[in-house]
Amino acid sequence: MNEARPPFVRLPYDEQREHLMVRAAKLYYDLQRTQGEIASELGLTRWQISRLLTEARELGIVRIEIMPRCSRATELEVELQQAFGLRDAVVVPQGPANDDDLALEAVAQAASKYIVGLKPQVSLMGVSWGRTMSAVARLLPANWNPGLHVVLVNGATNIRSTSSRAIAVAEEFAHSAGGMATLLPVPAVVGKRSTREVLEQDPVIENVLRLAEQADVACFSMGGLSHESVLVTSGFIEPEHIDRLREMGAVGDILGRFVDASGAIVDAELDGRTLGLRLDLLRGKSRAIGIVSGRAKHAVALAALKAGYVSVLITDEACARAALEGRP
Repeated sequence: MNEARPPFVRLPYDEQREHLMVRAAKLYYDLQRTQGEIASELGLTRWQISRLLTEARELGIVRIEIMPRCSRATELEVELQQAFGLRDAVVVPQGPANDDDLALEAVAQAASKYIVGLKPQVSLMGVSWGRTMSAVARLLPANWNPGLHVVLVNGATNIRSTSSRAIAVAEEFAHSAGGMATLLPVPAVVGKRSTREVLEQDPVIENVLRLAEQADVACFSMGGLSHESVLVTSGFIEPEHIDRLREMGAVGDILGRFVDASGAIVDAELDGRTLGLRLDLLRGKSRAIGIVSGRAKHAVALAALKAGYVSVLITDEACARAALEGRP
């Protein structure tokens, strides 16, 4: 018998929403309830519970400290470097819970430590935006690279208002480092190719894109092919377009550009309306640091590795094993 779904309830964007976050977090983390059980108790959908738990971490209502007995799965790291010709790899061991949310926090911690430990210190760094990158930014210590210039490598001006800090990654990187940020003040996707072409010719936008190309180090996350993607929730892509992209063979996005299993662009028309660093330019970076975790992103991580867009991979054990199983 199919379990009856609770009626869809639109989540509020006020103090009541924060109370819902606290209730959901208590049930999930303290009482070990499943997201399905919490959804039934609160009269929400499972997706809404997942969203509330994610926002609770982003806003600092929930803080998760990961203290694995072994912080690196070094054998997998070596295998990844050999299989894909990587400059470096960081693999976080998989805990017994096999929880994507916990894996994200662990990978974000590992990524922040790796970035802080870059030697010699970087003077110009390109970063993307998104939930994973926002988690990394929150974990960076104060004054980790004074004078650092951070440039946003893909458009991030929101169309829809959200409570997420996923957009403000470049500012948070620069603030914690003790440096400055240069933003790309345009949407990730515009309505027409001609609009993108005009914007790229504007001297201000042209200068930002030139900085993104010049940055010797780029840090970026990858997005799974889902209606929950930040590109959807921010208003850049409609849910039905995600379905069309899946039919075209897309496995996810890198810097807002949707790729197939080989890393090739799947929708030339959409890509022609996308603003930001081109994926092929990642191959020329000294360090193209791809940060990825979660089962929904295994396919896009493998695509990035196959296409050579990543020279440093920071990920969880499950994603690392999936990549090695799918190697050419």
